[in-house]
Amino acid sequence: MMHATATDLPMPDALPDVRVPPPGPLSRAALVRLQAHESPNVTAVATDFPIVWQAARGSAVRDLDGNTYVDATSAFGVALIGHGHPEVVAAVQRQAAQLLHGMGDVHPPAVRIALVEALTALAPGDLGHAVLCGGGSEAVEVAQKTALLATGRPGVIAFSGSYHGMGHGALDATSRRDFRAPFVAQLAHNTTWLAFPDPARLPVGVRAADLCAHTLERVEQLLAHPAMGGVPIGAILIEPIQGRGGVILPPDGFLAGLRALCDRHGALLIFDEIFTGCGRTGALFACETANVLPDLLCIGKALGGGMPIAACLGRPHVMAAWPVSHGEALHTSTFLGHPVAAAAALATIAVLQREDIAGLAARVGDDLQALLRTHLAGHPWVREIRGRGLMIGVELIDPTTQMPATTVAWRTVTGALRRGVLLLPCGAQGEVIQLTPPAVLTSAQQLCVVLALRAALDEAIA
Repeated sequence: MMHATATDLPMPDALPDVRVPPPGPLSRAALVRLQAHESPNVTAVATDFPIVWQAARGSAVRDLDGNTYVDATSAFGVALIGHGHPEVVAAVQRQAAQLLHGMGDVHPPAVRIALVEALTALAPGDLGHAVLCGGGSEAVEVAQKTALLATGRPGVIAFSGSYHGMGHGALDATSRRDFRAPFVAQLAHNTTWLAFPDPARLPVGVRAADLCAHTLERVEQLLAHPAMGGVPIGAILIEPIQGRGGVILPPDGFLAGLRALCDRHGALLIFDEIFTGCGRTGALFACETANVLPDLLCIGKALGGGMPIAACLGRPHVMAAWPVSHGEALHTSTFLGHPVAAAAALATIAVLQREDIAGLAARVGDDLQALLRTHLAGHPWVREIRGRGLMIGVELIDPTTQMPATTVAWRTVTGALRRGVLLLPCGAQGEVIQLTPPAVLTSAQQLCVVLALRAALDEAIA
């Protein structure tokens, strides 16, 4: 097997260099081994997808066969500050040499204490108490538990198109039926669903303001009359910008309207910023752009700079609903605040602040959207280009009814891969091409991404 060495690492600003049609022979051989030992549910393997990664730096990824790609995904949004940021790598190495594992909720490592201090200093408003988690799904479940403890009401309002994670609690509030259906018998069924008010899909004659008002009216009915939803509502759970659901931005005033309704009816407002947080949308947190402070804020993905860590941040009076620990915490884990992941998160926070990653994401996102509009505006298969910062969606639509937009989106993703660009589909039917690259994406890399997307799209519909 090939292993990455210092000389094998791609340059952070590398452009596509595809020497072997992907997936190459080494990737294909590795995927055969993977299929022999991994659950068949985990990795989808086809003749033209995926590749096997070997190394990554900045916005560049190298596979086992030596091909170099520009990563327009940040690996599910994680590498916002760039793959393998040297400060994060150094922090991981130092911490691993000093203390590899702590003791969860019993004997806290010093680096865990430093991280919760840094997180609550970074967070907006008075979100001053934190629960560290291993991933985003767990952070959402901590928020759900907090809401029940604080309100005594188990119900949650969630929205169509939402994605909150795969754990059973988070899954109960995740919109995707294909994810929920196999496990529906085990779910709590505490979620009441409402349609996310999507300004891009307004019925004829309906204004965005009217759609917003109608949805808020429905929310108030559920909060004021618990029997309507079947379960008394203690919280509203929402992504301030839907990520996996298709990069959907809510109408102006909608999030503020939810805040007002929660205040009026004693419910908690939970923002799932696992994807949008830590600078991706051009602000440290998307709630700041909306000028809305939630009661609970879930963050993850980019927080660890590549290491697995997440957190649920809460207002002190809300987090006070948790009882004081006397030796047995009500929510904990063996790897709570893992020292190496905590050190990576501390280094990431330092980079976020010193390098103004949120501001950089705003500028690069504007440039990338401008390029997309230059090269894709008016394309018969492009319905809309939308987003904020470095969370961008290119929604496809079938103008001929001869081929589903979902099929074209997937063909575009695989066609871009052959051209040395990593993309992902998203949306309810997988009809949206999602671009969530690192903030360090260079101008030359931006152009490569857009030209590869356009060429792959044209090839897909040919």
